[in-house]
Amino acid sequence: MRRLVFRGALAVVWVAAGYYLLFGGVYSVLDMRGLEREHAGSLERADSLIHLTDSLVMRGDSLESDPAAIERIAREKHGLVREGEELYRFREPSTAEPPSSTPVDE
Repeated sequence: MRRLVFRGALAVVWVAAGYYLLFGGVYSVLDMRGLEREHAGSLERADSLIHLTDSLVMRGDSLESDPAAIERIAREKHGLVREGEELYRFREPSTAEPPSSTPVDE
């Protein structure tokens, strides 16, 4: 009978130790999985920021050394034109007021 109680107590200790290893302590298995997902997300964000930084460096280099790039930006963003050119700007129709229609005389 004592042997059976001892084995039962030993089994409870082993189950408790296994439970503590998997789900208890400072970092459980679930916490570690969450940290792994967070780490993977951080790596993806870092990769996208590296890509963005590289593209901005290339754009800065082109703006420093390429006059055609500077002219293109000036034309697109600021509406600059050369002498003798005409600039046409189109405005989106306003949605606040419907266009007025004039009746046609018959």
